Amino acid sequence: MAEAFIVGAVRTPVGTKKGALAGVHPADLGAHVLKELVQRTGVDPAAVEDVIMGCVSQVGPQALDLARTAWLSAGLPETVPGVTIDRQCGSSQQAIHFAAQGVLSGTQDLVVASGVENMGMVPMGANAKFAIDEGLPLFGDGWTERYGMQEISQFRGAQLMAEKWGYKREDLEKYALESHRRAGVALEEGRFDAEIAPIAGVERDEGVRPDTTLEKMAGLKPLRDGWALTAAVASQISVGAGAVLIASEAAVERHGLTPLARIVQLSVLGDDPVYMLTAPIPATRLALEKAGLGIDDIDVTEINEAFAPVPMSWAEELGADMAKVNPNGGAIALGHPLGATGAVLMTKLVHELKRSGGRYGLQTMCEGGGQANVTVIERV
Repeated sequence: MAEAFIVGAVRTPVGTKKGALAGVHPADLGAHVLKELVQRTGVDPAAVEDVIMGCVSQVGPQALDLARTAWLSAGLPETVPGVTIDRQCGSSQQAIHFAAQGVLSGTQDLVVASGVENMGMVPMGANAKFAIDEGLPLFGDGWTERYGMQEISQFRGAQLMAEKWGYKREDLEKYALESHRRAGVALEEGRFDAEIAPIAGVERDEGVRPDTTLEKMAGLKPLRDGWALTAAVASQISVGAGAVLIASEAAVERHGLTPLARIVQLSVLGDDPVYMLTAPIPATRLALEKAGLGIDDIDVTEINEAFAPVPMSWAEELGADMAKVNPNGGAIALGHPLGATGAVLMTKLVHELKRSGGRYGLQTMCEGGGQANVTVIERV
């Protein structure tokens, strides 16, 4: 049976929306990690068969097939094509899936999976703004017949989850505080240093606030009156890029590459699009069943902290050990550059497995439309 290996994984620091990276063109952010990936792995870039890049707001500086423009902006061979994909927040995790599936199918040997999002330059929802400005509906008649005219948003979905699982504002804030604490420790101990390619003078993730307190969080206004959600328990609007190189066994031998992890399972599943953010729960169950593993077999989990109720409900339903979940903090502290986050989390996961000596890692995140990707890897 064919195998697919991760042989390189690198990311930029994750910047804030008004930080030093906000003025860097998305193609240059992508070019930076692509060039760094080639240099760190030592692979012949002409041997890469495709570049698959996740990006959510594909408009303005992020339009015109960002994967292709980023690769060319890096000065890499013109013979290598690129394609840009959108599975909402899971876009670059899906890029990893597509890259690995190309290798596992036997039709490709070397594929780059990557992701870029500059939310400081291209605001979230910019690609939907045209419809709003023109007075056009975002959803058609079929959707309206099925789900009515109710609000469909990640914010409402997160609040619905908090209500369903009985989480109070204080519960969410305690989770958020721990995310910042863990990220602060990781920064202090230099846990991210090996995975980060500094850019524009930025060497560390910009959003971490290890000095925040429950008292500070309590002073914030809720996103809406009566809600448990505040900005403190949501992922940060961010800027960043990440890139992962997937190789076949033959490519590993041919190019003298060093496997970091083996792809074990690739799953994607849909759930209620109104709740929107619950799909990681059934998707994880599906992936573990197909992999023949239990949640206790997983040594490190990276689950995107879009909002605190997402990882909290996931861990509660799966019975996961929270010490193994986002051990170095998550998006509440480190940020969530939408289309880049899948590649960023995989980079974190691969390096944390190496640092900790763990065997199995699992990555999942909630996505627009009520979807989730789950990737299981094994450290080599």
